[in-house]
Amino acid sequence: MDFEDFRAHAHRFSDWMTDYLETVEDRPVRSQSRPGDLLAQLPASPPDAGEDMSAIFNDFEQKVMPGITHWQHPNFFAYFNGNSSPPSVLAEMLTATLAAQCMLWETSPAANELETRMMEWLREMSGLPENWAGTIQDSASTANLCALIAGLERATEGRVARKGLAGETTPIVYASSEAHSSVEKAARIAGIGSDNVRKMPTDGAFAMDVTALEAAIREDREAGRMPACVIACLGATGLGSVDPIRAIGEVCRRENIFFHIDAAWAGSAMILPEERHWMDGIELADSYVFNPHKWLFTNFDCSAFFMRDPSELISALAISPAYLQSPDGEQMPEYRDWTVSLGRRFRALKLWFVIRSYGADRLRGMVRAHIDMAKWLETEISATPDFEIMAPRRFGLNVFRYNPGGLDDAALDALNTRLVQAMNDSGRLYLTKTLLDGRVVIRFVIGQTYTQQHHVESGWAAIREIAAELA
Repeated sequence: MDFEDFRAHAHRFSDWMTDYLETVEDRPVRSQSRPGDLLAQLPASPPDAGEDMSAIFNDFEQKVMPGITHWQHPNFFAYFNGNSSPPSVLAEMLTATLAAQCMLWETSPAANELETRMMEWLREMSGLPENWAGTIQDSASTANLCALIAGLERATEGRVARKGLAGETTPIVYASSEAHSSVEKAARIAGIGSDNVRKMPTDGAFAMDVTALEAAIREDREAGRMPACVIACLGATGLGSVDPIRAIGEVCRRENIFFHIDAAWAGSAMILPEERHWMDGIELADSYVFNPHKWLFTNFDCSAFFMRDPSELISALAISPAYLQSPDGEQMPEYRDWTVSLGRRFRALKLWFVIRSYGADRLRGMVRAHIDMAKWLETEISATPDFEIMAPRRFGLNVFRYNPGGLDDAALDALNTRLVQAMNDSGRLYLTKTLLDGRVVIRFVIGQTYTQQHHVESGWAAIREIAAELA
């Protein structure tokens, strides 16, 4: 493809992108494909000769698009949102064109320095401590792993990075039973192991029981084990619960245990001053992560990871062979030493575009509007016979179930599972379920870029309608 062909196809693609975003609401939210649908349409072997881009794009539309679930659909209420926005998409186009590998300051100074300033902007917008420094990770899963690595580095006084865990006392990680599965995966990757992750019980609001945490730490120390890290939730994935940060932080300071906060979803809501009470005690934490790609209208992947003392992580991860040494870069943070991978994308550009395009005030207004919609839905669920709220609303998440009466728990679980499946099969909206004390409940998350009040109202109407049909 020569550059003139590239120009022509780029114009066609940009028109398609605009049309897609304008009309995505007309599509089923969740893909209606069945397993193997696309594989059956793809040749088993690659072509020997190159093909025309028009033919390739036609196959994209006809074969690939039916298998896409539309995360930018305003009726996407499942999981946590993977947000996008027009300024972010434009920045991603430039990022892809530049194709810069931003592993060092020297390999793209602007990428390094823009990332530094964007993390300062996010820190200010979110009310985080001024002495924290941050970097952009690919996901909160990687940030959680980095927190465990830093915790091991502190607990072993730097030995584990050089000698490994052999000969060390058993390291222990503590998290709420509501913590994300990435915590356990990080423990496996770090060599700690799933069996050494203590999942703490929760209270009536599904927040970590600090008394149980203190008892577990004491028991582990008495048994000769090594408490290495505590991970608190600020907006847990399943139920949106928030752990008591100050109380946990005080325990960690007293015990000299690394304290990390996973705010992957709800951290974006901290740009609202009225929501920052959930962060009480944040200054006691050692690290903190939230994902602008979940609720700050920035394309995946963009995960903001902050540390009070980055040297605890850098000392564990920094390796500088001759081919990576850059004298000029010594004056700037080398973010390759703050994460697992050496290669790094120019992620800061889309964040810069989003914050400048919308401005902090409008971003606050957009997040606040989503929370207001969730409050409206909470009131509707409470007032509707045969539906019951199962957990306190947190930010833009409501957790409920359909309970028409006369059914035991097992039958209710089966009914609500069928309800979620029927709603998603309808294509009208997309929801996910989770377990609450072993019982099936439905999650309704509001946070998609283009979601407005009427989408929430029509989604709630569809739920009631489909539930009545099942009953």
